[in-house]
Amino acid sequence: MEPHDQFMDEALDEARLAQQTGEVPIGAVLVMDGEVIGRGSNQPISSADPTAHAEIVAIRAAARRVGNYRLTGATLYVTVEPCLMCVGAFIHARIGTVVYGAPEPRTGSLESTVRAGDLPGHNHRFAVVSGVRAEECRLLLQDFFRERRARKATDSSDDASEFDG
Repeated sequence: MEPHDQFMDEALDEARLAQQTGEVPIGAVLVMDGEVIGRGSNQPISSADPTAHAEIVAIRAAARRVGNYRLTGATLYVTVEPCLMCVGAFIHARIGTVVYGAPEPRTGSLESTVRAGDLPGHNHRFAVVSGVRAEECRLLLQDFFRERRARKATDSSDDASEFDG
């Protein structure tokens, strides 16, 4: 087993939890000294909170657990490349390393659209490891959106038949 696989497995479990509740399947775990100190699954829809990304949920849980908003040296595992908002939270929390699975070509802000962690003016830098279990993470997302589109197509055709007469 590769060094990051165990914790990415746990992040994938969190992503599946998000999927079960109708959320986009993204999961995260925050690890310090080899122990998971925070977990998060995507929750913006169910919580009516646009900031409730898996990464933010995990950071909030970890900060409560350790009693400090600084999570210096922690490693965050997340199934999909984080967005700009989440990268800002990593900087403020002093995360040491971010390990992600699948790239996010539209909004990924570590490598895909912008290298936000490398922008000038930040008072903290963190390491990035990409591509861990990327195929599994990507397929989870693709299957979710494929099913969602199919359901939407079925629902709209059902709705149309209701109004036919």
